[in-house]
Amino acid sequence: MHHVIRLLCCSALFVLGMTPATGAARYGQPALAHHARPKDPVILSFATVGDSRQDPLNFDPTQADSQTAQLSAQDAHWLQNTHALTRVLREISGQRPEFLFFNGDMIMGYGRAGVPKGWASTEPTLDQLEGSDVVQMAAQYAFWRGLVAPLMEAGTYVVPIAGNHELQCNSAHQRDSYNQLPCPPGKHAQAENEIAWAHNMGDLILDDARFVTLFKERPAHVATANPALDGETHDQSKLTYSFDFRGAHFAIINTDPVGGDPEGLGLDSHAPTNWLMADLASAKARGIRHLFVFGHKPAYTYDTSGKGAVVQRGLDVDPAARDRFWDVIETYGATYFCGHQHVYQIMRPKGGAYQVMVGSGGSPFDVAIGEPSAHPATDRHYVWATVQVHQSGRVELVARGFSDRFGPTQILRRVTLTP
Repeated sequence: MHHVIRLLCCSALFVLGMTPATGAARYGQPALAHHARPKDPVILSFATVGDSRQDPLNFDPTQADSQTAQLSAQDAHWLQNTHALTRVLREISGQRPEFLFFNGDMIMGYGRAGVPKGWASTEPTLDQLEGSDVVQMAAQYAFWRGLVAPLMEAGTYVVPIAGNHELQCNSAHQRDSYNQLPCPPGKHAQAENEIAWAHNMGDLILDDARFVTLFKERPAHVATANPALDGETHDQSKLTYSFDFRGAHFAIINTDPVGGDPEGLGLDSHAPTNWLMADLASAKARGIRHLFVFGHKPAYTYDTSGKGAVVQRGLDVDPAARDRFWDVIETYGATYFCGHQHVYQIMRPKGGAYQVMVGSGGSPFDVAIGEPSAHPATDRHYVWATVQVHQSGRVELVARGFSDRFGPTQILRRVTLTP
């Protein structure tokens, strides 16, 4: 049984092998003629997007087959918006960034990735095996890994960030498959799902060999979360961590960890604020100028209606904890990238630091067709952000995207994060 599950977990991962030629081709191109050299060259670039998982019941009408009004058989099975995500990935690859940070919800998930208790006494049938949460989630991970594999081969390192669909068990979505371990009522992070994340994504978490193959250098000052700082009760080393690269600092955080606060409440929709504060302080002390933080859930929910009656969907479900987190972002002048809401939006909640939401990689849009919204020109666009760090220290962000009808790609906004 172990071999069957592992085969499914790893079925698409073979395509992520390392090819030394990719790095050489990228960084070995002829130098520009002297007159063509930019005055302020780009020394580092990265792209970021999230939320590509499909919803088998509540999919967007534009994602359905025009003949059947249903999802394609492929997307209904693998639960991925293949059409939108593959186009986003192709266009990102064409920009040749060093990294793609994918901000969570790359699978439908929402199960409990442990071995069903019924399997201990009787071997499951093939239908029971394939219908279990652990196999369903492993298969969805494998399909997503196959889609992003060409980026790694072309020279872009893919950094996955866990979302609630990867880590939480949702009792409303789980189905019993031969005495499967049930989810607690509601949506709650599960230790089994954190373990499944590490099994399916762990090889991408700061693989020194791949860094050397692609960039001829390793990530520096790697740090992983200390669970004792924020109340997590399970290993966070593949979920919350940070590193330096070419003068920039990147911190990846888990916004739905297993654990509890001093009052015994769960840590769903909470950031590891104490760890992050110490991590960013350390980076600043090393002289790092550019600090980028990536998590799944937003600190501030985007009011898509524009009417001010927003229902908090991110870290703001606990306003006091959210405020402590954002104080850290503001204090250290970091930029926070997130998803969760299936929409694109950039804001400066306190007038200083930016929150960049790009939960627009293919999941059903938060704004329905014809629904009035705060930014109708872009609220139903598939969007990703590309950030360029220049030699002078200037940092620029460009949001690009295309409409729900798959029109031409356009530049939607330019932002100077650091002059």
